Amino acid sequence: MSPRVSPQAGLVSPETPEQLLIALEPEAASIYCRKLRLHQLMELSCRPPAHGAEPPHPIDSSFRQAREQLRRSRHSRTFLVESGVGELWSEMQAGDRYIVADCGGGTVDLTVHQIEKPQGTLKELYKASGGPYGAVGVDLAFEKLLCHIFGDDFIATFKAKRPAAWVDLTIAFEARKRAAAPGRSSPLNVSLPFSFIDFYRKHRGHNVETALRKSNVNLVKWSSQGMLRMSPEAMNELFQPTITHIIQHIDALLKKPEVQGIKFLFLVGGFAESAMLQRAVQAAFGHRCRVIVPQDVGLTILKGAVLFGLDPGVVRVRRSPLTYGVGVLNKFVEGKHPREKLLVKEGKNWCTDIFEKFVSVDQSVALGEVVQRSYCPARPGQRRTIINIYCCDTDDVVYITDPGVRKCGTISLELGDAGDAGPARGRREIRASMQFGDTEIKVTALDTRTARSVRATIDFLSN
Repeated sequence: MSPRVSPQAGLVSPETPEQLLIALEPEAASIYCRKLRLHQLMELSCRPPAHGAEPPHPIDSSFRQAREQLRRSRHSRTFLVESGVGELWSEMQAGDRYIVADCGGGTVDLTVHQIEKPQGTLKELYKASGGPYGAVGVDLAFEKLLCHIFGDDFIATFKAKRPAAWVDLTIAFEARKRAAAPGRSSPLNVSLPFSFIDFYRKHRGHNVETALRKSNVNLVKWSSQGMLRMSPEAMNELFQPTITHIIQHIDALLKKPEVQGIKFLFLVGGFAESAMLQRAVQAAFGHRCRVIVPQDVGLTILKGAVLFGLDPGVVRVRRSPLTYGVGVLNKFVEGKHPREKLLVKEGKNWCTDIFEKFVSVDQSVALGEVVQRSYCPARPGQRRTIINIYCCDTDDVVYITDPGVRKCGTISLELGDAGDAGPARGRREIRASMQFGDTEIKVTALDTRTARSVRATIDFLSN
């Protein structure tokens, strides 16, 4: 769930928060992928290509070429609309399930959706999950290789003393990283900045070629043009740890009981452009489902966010990523509650720190579904109440002091003037309604005695 955006960000005013709509990245990608057309996708072949074969091409957009593509492929049965451009969406039936793997620079985020027809809405089957397995892992592997060749101390000193040159080096590697492909036979040359070569000679007393020879890294050679000549095998070794993590992450998700019968696996995000990743995912999962890469894969999330803004109700059911609740007092029960939680107040025994759940982790929450709780101000003239929100990763939490429970936000109720509600009228009751099925948690409140709205705000940023 997303936090309330701080007014300091300058996006919207506190008086009109509804003018800002938060879109979740993997969800936005999913929304876009379901509307793909023939000319906007590249379906990786159902059998991994032979070594050295050309990478798969996008499905042609013209009617004649698309029709021929359909005739030749027994795996594709996409309906072609009158204009000659069909939607992959037309193939999807009610109940069809698919995974979107958002492979970015820092992380890989997975989401699983099920099609609900005829309304065309989406249901989240498993809470969105992720891990630090993005493209930056390949960059870190390259840096580790440089440390092995030239020494950890030198690389650390060079980064600190020549930051601009270090950026130039990383940019040079980025270009070579994008050119890496499984069937490539020629080496990839990474240019070393002159300042790197010069700084190393002054720092070590010998040249980089000598360092490379002493390192015994056989898959990397030195070019007289001032380049590291990396063999395809060397580049492959840089990719493998990150790609292995991604494959394991997707495989673990596919083994979940809730995620069975997956029909499509969409690869999106900047790292999804990598032919190395595409080939590995196809080899691992092509026999289980259709692996598809959208055209302009790096813009998938942006385009999906626009579609979400036009129709925020497209995702009808989401899964709660955490267990959310508040701390309350309950009647103390001997033998059930620990003595250290006992609080005696006005002659009555209470148990403190009870975790009262709003929603549980992985619970399905429909759009518009509301959880209601009532609260009474501690004092008759109280004009404001602050309620702390707690969360955890498990469902078996009992107390807000349990391991893994943390404070994650606050609800502020501006009670205002109680009016003619005096002691004779009894205690004031505020009914708070919290909505968890959207992309952010929303709260409203009502004074049950006067039927007037109470100003309620929720804050996840000040903790």
